Amino acid sequence: MPAITTSIATLHLPSLPQAGSQPPLKPQQAIPIPNDFFWSYTEEPHKTRRQAIIKAHPEVTKLCGHEPLTKYLVLAVILLQLSFAAWLRNCPILSVRWLLVSYIVGATANQNLFLAIHEISHNLAFKSPTANRLFAVFANLPIGLPYSAAFRPYHLTHHKSLGVDGLDTDLPTSLEAFFLDSILGKAFFCTFQILFYALRPMIVYKLPFTSLHLFNVAAQFAFDFLLVYKLGAGALAYLLTSSFLAGSLHPCAGHFIAEHYVFEKQHLNARIPSSLVPVPETYSYYGPLNVLTYNVGLHNEHHDFPAIPWTRLPLLHETAKDFYANLPHHKSWIWVIWQFIWDQEVGLWCRVKRQEGNKAGKVEGRS
Repeated sequence: MPAITTSIATLHLPSLPQAGSQPPLKPQQAIPIPNDFFWSYTEEPHKTRRQAIIKAHPEVTKLCGHEPLTKYLVLAVILLQLSFAAWLRNCPILSVRWLLVSYIVGATANQNLFLAIHEISHNLAFKSPTANRLFAVFANLPIGLPYSAAFRPYHLTHHKSLGVDGLDTDLPTSLEAFFLDSILGKAFFCTFQILFYALRPMIVYKLPFTSLHLFNVAAQFAFDFLLVYKLGAGALAYLLTSSFLAGSLHPCAGHFIAEHYVFEKQHLNARIPSSLVPVPETYSYYGPLNVLTYNVGLHNEHHDFPAIPWTRLPLLHETAKDFYANLPHHKSWIWVIWQFIWDQEVGLWCRVKRQEGNKAGKVEGRS
């Protein structure tokens, strides 16, 4: 895909007026600012497109609802991870076999569980909201660290306030973008991005600690204790390593970057907020890894209709193909990671931010 243009327009100083004459008045020109985000003063695009799709294809509303298959897949992946944790419990940590299984099987499985929790956070596994909250804690167990209770309110705020600075914790901070604005910096970010996504929300804004958070922590640590007691520390080390690799340089981890970073070359004026040049801020991925990741690659479709479960997103895409066919998208998450690291004009600055939004209202999870 073409890279993003970030060059700076040249500022020409006006010539000095002759004595006794008045200098001509010229309109003030805005100059693109390098090393800054794409600032937008327009509404996020998904609400508008959702309304247009419903008007053109009202039948898509029938696709909303929970997906019973999700709970069985979660159970199967949990059993798979426990089986491999038991198999590797006496295998030397960092041995070739241990690392290969952790990367190929473990990381893929735990990424699958990450995205199962993503589905469950939208109440798409059960009809009952309480059942979804409790099941998310259950799906969290092989990940090794508690996070499902905190993920839901942060993620719903990401949907409700997409790109809003100070609320959408999926956005990199200016500090991250400044210090990681290099090939080595971006490689570091991609390698440890799971840590950025875990720690950034607590820095941007803090959520109150609720009884659900307490239950998530207690259940997770009880599971970890029993796992070590029954199978040894090697089993827990396998699960934790799987979680780290799932958010590192792994093909499935490409979705973190592919979803909202601006990869397409933009008009020079796109970085001038007053120009109102539209910048695509959500990208879908149409490739085989969607099979392993609850179709999270259909990300425009998901943001347009977050109440449609993963099994029905392809049908939404086909039904409303006239709305999705011409949107920019990715075909390879591996290429996304490669381009993100090596392309000098793609990086952490390439995100759309807005200062408007639901700041005056309650953040999801605080109410």
